[in-house]
Amino acid sequence: QVQLVESGGGVVQAGGSLRLSCSASGRTFRSYSMGWFRQAPGKEREFVASVGGTTYYGDSHTTYYADSVKGRFTISRDNAKNTVLLQMNSLKPEDTAVYYCAQGITIAPESFTSWGQGTQVTVSS
Repeated sequence: QVQLVESGGGVVQAGGSLRLSCSASGRTFRSYSMGWFRQAPGKEREFVASVGGTTYYGDSHTTYYADSVKGRFTISRDNAKNTVLLQMNSLKPEDTAVYYCAQGITIAPESFTSWGQGTQVTVSS
């Protein structure tokens, strides 16, 4: 069972930036796709971004983004450190949510089955 631990959340003003980090346990980290999801108060959890693992994507680090964050957020992974990052720029109040790190098989949102505990991101206007 993989353990995913997020960090880097906080409070930032609109237009600012934050970088979230997720540390994963396990020696097969590079094989799996990794992703970020978020859940705002009163809303369902939604997909944010994902990056492919070697099983399906080789070393290409193929990425996939939700339309709402495309051009503002960047997902990346460091397989040597078992870490996945989410760089968030030009933040908006509507980005306020608990952000969850996830592990899956492909970059498709429905493939993610393991989740971290989440980290709060609050964007003030």
